[in-house]
Amino acid sequence: MSNNQIIIFDTTLRDGEQSLKASLTVKEKLQIALALERLGVDVMEVGFPVSSAGDFESVKTIAQHIKNSRVCALSRAVDNDIDVAAEALKVAQAFRIHTFIASSAIHVESKLRKTFDDVIHMAVNAVKRARNYTDDVEFSCEDAGRTGVDNICRIVEAAINAGATTVNIPDTVGYCLPYQYGEIISNVMNRVPNIDKAVVSVHCHNDLGMATANSLTAILNGARQIECTINGIGERAGNTALEEVVMAIKIRQDMFNIDTRINTQEIHRVSQMVSQLCNMPIQPNKAIVGSNAFAHSSGIHQDGMVKNKNTYEIMSPETIGLKKEKLNLTARSGRAAVKNHMEEMGYQESDYDLDKLYEEFLKLADKKGQVFDYDLEALAFIDMQQGDEDRLSLDVITTQLISGLPASAFVQVELDGERRSATSQGGSGPVDAAFNAILNITGIELTMLHYNLTAKGEGAEALGQVDIVVELQGRRFHGVGLATDIVEASVRALIHALNAIYRSQKVASLKNKK
Repeated sequence: MSNNQIIIFDTTLRDGEQSLKASLTVKEKLQIALALERLGVDVMEVGFPVSSAGDFESVKTIAQHIKNSRVCALSRAVDNDIDVAAEALKVAQAFRIHTFIASSAIHVESKLRKTFDDVIHMAVNAVKRARNYTDDVEFSCEDAGRTGVDNICRIVEAAINAGATTVNIPDTVGYCLPYQYGEIISNVMNRVPNIDKAVVSVHCHNDLGMATANSLTAILNGARQIECTINGIGERAGNTALEEVVMAIKIRQDMFNIDTRINTQEIHRVSQMVSQLCNMPIQPNKAIVGSNAFAHSSGIHQDGMVKNKNTYEIMSPETIGLKKEKLNLTARSGRAAVKNHMEEMGYQESDYDLDKLYEEFLKLADKKGQVFDYDLEALAFIDMQQGDEDRLSLDVITTQLISGLPASAFVQVELDGERRSATSQGGSGPVDAAFNAILNITGIELTMLHYNLTAKGEGAEALGQVDIVVELQGRRFHGVGLATDIVEASVRALIHALNAIYRSQKVASLKNKK
């Protein structure tokens, strides 16, 4: 790896996923991993295998499919963690084990209840054990931002001597200001005698809004790996946003004189995918990928833009793969036209099921007349979130609401290949009545934690997208549904969540049999 190339280490599927309202399914994680591979990330941290059967299975599945990025899994500085991570990763062509232990006084004394010498000993043993499985081992001293620099240098030197090829200096709680963080990295680069034998990495959190600034300052002081997530998702206020550091490096070549392998034209598409699958909306004024990022409302700004785009735009929307034109299709458009429009928006045929997408497109075109690119993209996202072996599917739904009377709903579904129906009355409205009918059929008692309705597209005929989060036996599941009718969108969201529950039960039963 050239010293003028920054390694982009994406942790969307590990640190980012930890912050979600509901866990991703194995299929959803694989979809994001494949998108990250096309984006060009060098390393992707895809889970913490020892934490659950689901995490183990998703790490293993991703490791089987990813070929052009290095797959990484996290482990504490504990023997069993490292062994389980290696077991999940062994199907990969090449992989990294990332092991960590806290180094700050508050963590060492209050959480670990050990001495710093004990911590160094554990770190060395963990790195050596991980080296038994791979020659690509990363070590992190958790909460380095609040660790004395002498102790950082001691533990980093010991980890490199033990075989670590990457050493990460994380600002775990987002405590540092840029000049302080830069000094920490500079000290590590200048005071650790064997630092030339490892890549120095940075992992910053955004609690004070400094994650991007800290990461870029670290690069100026010699770090050569940035750990980041799509849209900056992550614990608390989030992580360093991949799109921000990548575009800052690209736009400010005069300052950095370095580069990354990231295909920036994939940024917008991956950003939208992660937002959709993770049920994490992007704030409109979010740098690079927010809906207002390239909008100009001031009269002075608009006048300048008309005369010369560079007056108020330091990068073009096309740079991140954002297409300005609004394509439209009708019911007379064929499969080839749908496929072509998806390609125009940057999607490959492997990203979606063309047969399913075309079937849903025809239904929508019959209702709306014209289908625009944002409609097609919304349909594709929903398709991405559906399972290959869904046990439950919707056949028919009818609802009735008469002023002064309880709402009623009739629902017919297909469960394990058998048509079943139920009628429900009461509740707070037609959506509630329809939900009760489906739950009566399945016999599952769950808790509704979150319900959100958003318009996908523009105008009175925009598609309605419903996102729900439900809880069953302490675990949360995300469901999403899309339709021109709000009740139907809501029912589809519940069915999606129930299928996720069924799949998780299947994974758990298979794990128990082993």
